[in-house]
Amino acid sequence: MNNRLLTKFIAISTTVSGAFLLGRYTERQQSNNGNNVQKLTPKPGLPIFATVSAAVPVPADEVNLTATPTRISQIMKFGFPSLDHVRSYSDFVLSYDRKNRVPHWVFEHLTAESVAKNDAVDRSKCDFRADESIHPFFRAQNTDYRRSGFDRGHMAAAGNHRRHQKHCEDTFYLSNMAPQVGQGFNRDSWNRLESYVRKLTKTYSNVYVCTGPLYLPRKEDDGNVYIKYQVIGNNNVAVPTHFYKVIVGESADQKLEMEAYVMPNKVISDDTPLQVFQVPPETIERAAGLLFFDKINRKQLTKINGIKT
Repeated sequence: MNNRLLTKFIAISTTVSGAFLLGRYTERQQSNNGNNVQKLTPKPGLPIFATVSAAVPVPADEVNLTATPTRISQIMKFGFPSLDHVRSYSDFVLSYDRKNRVPHWVFEHLTAESVAKNDAVDRSKCDFRADESIHPFFRAQNTDYRRSGFDRGHMAAAGNHRRHQKHCEDTFYLSNMAPQVGQGFNRDSWNRLESYVRKLTKTYSNVYVCTGPLYLPRKEDDGNVYIKYQVIGNNNVAVPTHFYKVIVGESADQKLEMEAYVMPNKVISDDTPLQVFQVPPETIERAAGLLFFDKINRKQLTKINGIKT
């Protein structure tokens, strides 16, 4: 009996180890007749083990792809919220939701240098574009957003990535977008929150931020509670009901502070203080099914939402 169990264990270990070493594979789409194969643009792969704390991407074969193991390890220093369809870009990492065609989460590491004005980086030269590393079945297209009434809302903000033109350009992949109400939210209150996060780099040496969508329940007139959300375009891109940001600031003496925000995807008055949207981090974790900064023991945090722990 023990020998049988040992044999099974070895077989499973071999399979998982192979998946780990591969990291990512190039997805393919076959036409109905099975003869034509479409190769997709590869992105650096990431480990699929929750016990692995740093990403180890497959060596990039694109000349202008600036993702490196060291940089990705910096971004994901405090752990992965989940390991579903994780992909690394030149200056951020995300987990892609293939069903809803938006990210589960997007992780960034910001410093004063990365958000500083850089004349060599021109946002106007960046174009929204479909992410060809995503299988066509699960890929959002610009046509999905066209005349939908929603903005293509950045999760990793373009203004957070100013060290290199490539860094800024990567934020315009639709895999980094989710439909957001434009006037009154994406261009206003959400933008205020993004700006606030950038200002934190003046206080902390390192700022780590995780951003993503939420689909929160709501009680209807019949007394029952439902999770309902709109979809747009031929690809049924999900329109989140809310968005979150969970932020950790690391000071020069390595003290850690956390802030967490949830904002509804609707018009918000400009005079609404950002503090109104602060929530306990665990409420986002429960709603999203994610664990943020799980390499940090909560006892290590000196403050949560400005309150000493």
